[in-house]
Amino acid sequence: MSEACSEKIDIKRPLTVGEVASRSGCSVSAIHFYEREGLIESWRTSGNQRRFARDVLRRIAIIRVAQQAGVSIAELRAVLRSLPNGRTPTQADWEKLSAGWRDRLDERITALTNLRDGLADCIGCGCLSVRQCPLRNKGDHLGRGRPGAALL
Repeated sequence: MSEACSEKIDIKRPLTVGEVASRSGCSVSAIHFYEREGLIESWRTSGNQRRFARDVLRRIAIIRVAQQAGVSIAELRAVLRSLPNGRTPTQADWEKLSAGWRDRLDERITALTNLRDGLADCIGCGCLSVRQCPLRNKGDHLGRGRPGAALL
């Protein structure tokens, strides 16, 4: 067994910002951004260096997945703050959180599918008319509101 493999990892030892970045796959600037936004926390050593609890890695994983699902930073902050004692989300927490985000993804998938399917028709007709275009002004919804420029 190599020396590196036989070395025990101290699971209670806090992580530096560089270690968090390396282990999470995020840049150091992203870690600082998440901290500024109140999504993760650190503390300072006597030498004024940031230290993070190891559970920050799970929080960052959740943050990254939520961002890919289109969850805003503000919503994510509120969700993470709603957890008891600000603890890191458990599997049960994740299932509850992601269920709501799943509905949002389904809506986005439907909207994007409709957009994709309508593109061929729109490009095929070449109209690109604000009055007639089924993608830009479906059912002339812009004309219903009021006369004049509606997109300003």
